Amino acid sequence: MRKILIIGAGRSASSLIQYLLNKSYQENLHLTIGDLSLELALRKTNNHPNAKAIALDITDEKQRQTEIKKADIVISMLPAHLHIDVAKDCVTFKKNMVTASYVSDAMQSLDAEVKANGLVFMNEIGLDPGIDHMSAMKIIHEIEDKGGKVILFESFCGGLVAPESDNNLWNYKFTWAPRNVVLAGQGGAAKFIQEGKYKYIPYHKLFRRTEFLHVEGYGKFEGYANRDSLKYRSVYGLDNALTLYRGTIRRVGFSKAWNMFVQLGMTDDTYVLDDSESLSYRDFINLFLPYSPTDSVEIKTRLQLGIEQDDIMWDKLLELDLFNPNKKVGLKNATPAQILERILNDSWTLQPEDKDMIVMYHKFGYEINGERKQIDSKMVCIGDDQTYTAMAKTVGLPLAMAAIQILNGKIKTPGVQLPIKKEVYEPILKELEEFGVIFNETEMPYVGYNPDKLVGN
Repeated sequence: MRKILIIGAGRSASSLIQYLLNKSYQENLHLTIGDLSLELALRKTNNHPNAKAIALDITDEKQRQTEIKKADIVISMLPAHLHIDVAKDCVTFKKNMVTASYVSDAMQSLDAEVKANGLVFMNEIGLDPGIDHMSAMKIIHEIEDKGGKVILFESFCGGLVAPESDNNLWNYKFTWAPRNVVLAGQGGAAKFIQEGKYKYIPYHKLFRRTEFLHVEGYGKFEGYANRDSLKYRSVYGLDNALTLYRGTIRRVGFSKAWNMFVQLGMTDDTYVLDDSESLSYRDFINLFLPYSPTDSVEIKTRLQLGIEQDDIMWDKLLELDLFNPNKKVGLKNATPAQILERILNDSWTLQPEDKDMIVMYHKFGYEINGERKQIDSKMVCIGDDQTYTAMAKTVGLPLAMAAIQILNGKIKTPGVQLPIKKEVYEPILKELEEFGVIFNETEMPYVGYNPDKLVGN
């Protein structure tokens, strides 16, 4: 049997493992699922005869290498910074490798050795990054194959709560990594190109510069800019595009409300608050407000943010129980961002009956035969339950499909790579449609600027 080693059995591994187990007889597969928690790995095997669960500590070099030696391919579901030791072992023992993570400098430095050994190290083949790369390159290549030239590319993606589970004023719940949500946009200005001009949005302005999007059947959304929209400019072959913008999708109104936390300083992760464990939620918000001998914390908050008592923004703050004097933070040596995450988890954790939703939206503007045209491509995926979430499906299924394609010799270009070649994205996108990951493409009027009528940009 062909042996697949899966390292990490967390939330994103559920659909990945289910898919491979379902394919195990047809494809002659045996899975070894390794995790620090043997109990978690056992749950994911579901007593399947073609799977074995093991307790695996990747810091144990001998154990790690023993398991990698046995495998025909390794799928690493570890956090990005932990892939590198696994990757080096895969080079040593000549094993192909698949991850959903961004290609780090350390991973890229292995490219020459990976190629020399004829290995495939496929990275960024989950959701975002992953499905965004594949669905974008499909249309970019189709436009180029017709003789067209892409002049505009905008891409948005968001993990949201499904409409049937959307029952709070923020229209949002955590569907993945709460810490990443709290820290979104930090670490430098958002950078992109719009109509041929470089544009920058500093963090304190980021959530007030949004673009509206409409998805048929699901209504209106908004997108705010990712930190570096130009990271994939050359990778996608779009060095001459006039507009290049990547963003995060939320429901309309989220960004304006989130901006309240930004303006107060509650998303800062650069310093620790004194005596943080004894703070109440009310104490926490009061830390960021001016002293007043007479005004309540509520009044000071409204004055600081410039909102009225009948403003929906005020209702959103009240819904989070921010002004409760009896709820304790309970975190030692915590940053403001860590405390905010704790508070939000109270209200935004998905309940057992809740479902999540992934929304992806691409815009392609292009020139062909002297005309300017546009294609909009949209995808919505709804989760089944709290195990087989939309996030787990869209992260795990492309990984699993890529692993089988590599085992079967269908993906054979060696090197440390992204899924941007036709040999990778064509079969995977086609198969994803069977699981409800379907892109609907529509020809639209071009919405970019007309250079003959340009006033200012």
